[in-house]
Amino acid sequence: MSLLDATLPKTATSALAAAGLLGGYAVARQTKNRQLGGAVLAAVGAVCTTNWVRTSGPAVGAALLGTYVVAFGASHPLAKKIGAWPAVGAVAAGTALTAQLASRG
Repeated sequence: MSLLDATLPKTATSALAAAGLLGGYAVARQTKNRQLGGAVLAAVGAVCTTNWVRTSGPAVGAALLGTYVVAFGASHPLAKKIGAWPAVGAVAAGTALTAQLASRG
């Protein structure tokens, strides 16, 4: 069974979404390769979205994917105000909280 076939607990998926944002940024920063960081972000987003759709339905899955993508985008202007790591941490926390509250499983 692959990770895409498994249904993760709600808290695990919420934490994974936050880790995808943090990990994508960390990979991009450490490797100086934005595309590689984007690949991490996309792969984690795909796993989370698959789980959200499976446990909460397509509407919630799409809304949480939208939250994940908007969080990524919002981290950029926020970083100019509070710094890169604090911005990524803030949007990751917000995404995890939103996913925890909105998903069913």
